[in-house]
Amino acid sequence: MHMDLKKYTEIALTTLKQLISIQSYSKEENQAADVMEQKLSDFGYQVHRKGNNVWVFNKDFDDQKPVLLLNSHLDTVKPSEKYTKDPFNPEVSEGKLYGLGSNDAGGCLVSLFAAFLALEGTDQDYNRVFAASAEEEISGTGGFELVQEEIGRIDVGIVGEPTLMEMAIAEKGLMVLDCDAIGVPGHAARNEGVNAITIAMRDIEWLHTYKFALESEMLGAVKMTVTQINAGKQHNVIPSSCKFVVDVRTNEHYSNEKAFAIIKEKLESNVTARSFRMNSSGIPLEHPLIQTGLSLGMKYYGSPTTSDQAIMKGFPTLKLGPGDSARSHTADEFIYIDEIEKGIEKYYNLLNGLKI
Repeated sequence: MHMDLKKYTEIALTTLKQLISIQSYSKEENQAADVMEQKLSDFGYQVHRKGNNVWVFNKDFDDQKPVLLLNSHLDTVKPSEKYTKDPFNPEVSEGKLYGLGSNDAGGCLVSLFAAFLALEGTDQDYNRVFAASAEEEISGTGGFELVQEEIGRIDVGIVGEPTLMEMAIAEKGLMVLDCDAIGVPGHAARNEGVNAITIAMRDIEWLHTYKFALESEMLGAVKMTVTQINAGKQHNVIPSSCKFVVDVRTNEHYSNEKAFAIIKEKLESNVTARSFRMNSSGIPLEHPLIQTGLSLGMKYYGSPTTSDQAIMKGFPTLKLGPGDSARSHTADEFIYIDEIEKGIEKYYNLLNGLKI
């Protein structure tokens, strides 16, 4: 390995500590974007920015070469009420860096940033674009989706999310359904009305037991989970409406539209999809990026969670990053210092000499 790993790890950690100390909830990433814009400018890059998204290209960009995207997000969720530490204080203790967004996905962002810097000036057969984007946690339209067209050609992408530096070569899609079971109001003491809750119970039972025909080798079955329910205004009135929300995770065999059509046909309730945008995504196992990772001893798997991969159109994507998804959105979130160091090293080894 021909890079100063200690130097780039220090750059990554310094940057991550700055980012942790800034509140950067989804749609409020402007100060975090300012930090990244200044950092990249300090390293001599021409910085592009739109909204709270910041991106740069390698300095010796060659229009004749393919383009690799290195992307992770700036935004965080709001901290859990169970935090015992200050979520905005980047505290280092026993080899861990604590703070909101340290694991999801600050560690990935700064490791990709460091690897991007380390690759500058090396002779590669491809171009690189580093993009720090917004609104990932809420699947917002003001994030990567807003700038993909302006970035231009992208041939393959790495999306930084905590995967323990294992290659997530496929990712489930996400569709959220708002359902409304419609009944007829009446007095609970009399045999009248149609109870919307009863209709909803039948639909929920179907959602709980139905099995989509096509399972995925990498992602398993389509998963449907009722996560919210609301009905009734007082104890003695038959409710005329029972509203419930369904979280649907699709595999590559079902577009969100196709899954929606099946669900809508089977349910008595009225069903509305909030969006069809977040479809299943991934990258072929035979892609050179994955084959290079395998040659370096990296493992691969299919991910049940969604990321900005779902909104990236027209090119294959790999989800890969330091940290552990199980720590995301938890109280006293942290990432190990050596996870960042190893993440930089593995990113660099994967990308140095890569043939796309």
